[in-house]
Amino acid sequence: MTQPSLDTADIRRRNLSAVLGHVIEQGAASRSGIADATALSRGAVTSLVVDLTAAGLLREREAVAAAKGRPRVLLEPAADDLCLIAALLDADRATVVASTLGGVELLRVQRRHGRPMGDPDAIAAVLAATIDEVAAAVPRRITDLAIVVWAPVAGTPPVVLADTDLQWGEVDLIALTRAGSEAVRSFEAHGGSVELIADSEVAALAEHASAGHPDGMLYLKADSGVGGAIVLGARTPRVIGAALGHQPIIPDGELCECGQHGCLVTVAGPDVLLAATGLTDLATTEGLDAALAEFTTRVRAGDARAVAAWTPACAEVARAVQISATAFWPETIVLGGFYAGLAADVEAVLRSIQPHIAQARALPVPRVVGSVLGADAALLGAQRAARARVIADPLH
Repeated sequence: MTQPSLDTADIRRRNLSAVLGHVIEQGAASRSGIADATALSRGAVTSLVVDLTAAGLLREREAVAAAKGRPRVLLEPAADDLCLIAALLDADRATVVASTLGGVELLRVQRRHGRPMGDPDAIAAVLAATIDEVAAAVPRRITDLAIVVWAPVAGTPPVVLADTDLQWGEVDLIALTRAGSEAVRSFEAHGGSVELIADSEVAALAEHASAGHPDGMLYLKADSGVGGAIVLGARTPRVIGAALGHQPIIPDGELCECGQHGCLVTVAGPDVLLAATGLTDLATTEGLDAALAEFTTRVRAGDARAVAAWTPACAEVARAVQISATAFWPETIVLGGFYAGLAADVEAVLRSIQPHIAQARALPVPRVVGSVLGADAALLGAQRAARARVIADPLH
């Protein structure tokens, strides 16, 4: 069957993307270097660079010549004029980061929202104010604006389906944020479209890059709840969102807020472990991150109460990982959130429960690593995804 051909606009868009993507990846590149890397003619590169420069995405700078002769002219991302904004809304706070197209962080602002349960308007107001604070302090044209939430997202336009951490049902968070944010309204008035993204998907993208681009990766993280994603492919990864915290691993177990019984989050989630260790009040006064850090410290120190809570939970985490991994045998398993600091425990249990088939050797065990990105994984992933969107359609 004959494949439909690309029209001229599609071809030019793809070529613009190739040129911009190469410059961002390299940090700076000459026109001849771009032509060699993209297989475009030098004349085509020159024409494309004119458009990208006019759009404020690239600029020229001179590089010192290595020997006699004129300095080479290099192209670099236009970091002075544009910014990407990524906003993360979690169970404790709103965090908003402005960064350049080249990935340099310009400003970060965090505000605790107080976790008013069942009141999305109040939390959206804090998020909107934080976005406006960052936008006012970084007077650049916003080329991409994304809101990342610790909850599942779906629909067109996208909405939060439910957030058990904040006791939300379906919430149009973009609309609530728009109502309180001048920066969001201005961005949309100039043709921008706000992205709403589930944190586990973009965090998995960042973790995949940090782990060395494995061909297959399972990501499981625990922060306010338990979530994760599956990443397929190495250099062009495809992220599949997965509600790994809601695998029903305990038959006839405790009723979960999702409506199932025996979900992983009911036996190895942060709330149950903090309660078992007497750290719920610390989470209320100092925040969830502080309480989970203290829990991890106590487990590592051999505190009897913390170890007693973690040991059975660790076994269920390992079993949940085993169930997921047998579906596609990933190269790497990355544990995020507070699981990251206890990854060695999970790996030890995982290795001990690997199946043996007909006296054959044990099936290969993926390497298990703790995240090195920490709480920044979702924000870094959101920034990476934003750059990809800009690169995919530079003049949009």
